[in-house]
Amino acid sequence: MKTVYSPLLLIAGAAAFLLPEALWAAGGSAEMLVVVADSRQVSSGVNRYLLDLYNTNPMGFGILCVITTAILGCGLGLITDFIMKQTGIDLKSRKIVEH
Repeated sequence: MKTVYSPLLLIAGAAAFLLPEALWAAGGSAEMLVVVADSRQVSSGVNRYLLDLYNTNPMGFGILCVITTAILGCGLGLITDFIMKQTGIDLKSRKIVEH
């Protein structure tokens, strides 16, 4: 009985992976979707640069976003540390008690 179920299980598994692909193909002809930012009404220089970078160089825009996020995160951490020191909370002299 095990020899009968093994091929059926294999066919069912292949159908589960291939059926969604067949259903997408049955939808008709589809073209690649291109997402662009509309920059016709933008007059600011920085915003225009960012929109053009997004439209022409997605990798460069992604790298710029990663760098900007890291800089802003570091800045927020330093500001939070400064505020905590001003309120009397000093995390550097904290005693860690391990059980």
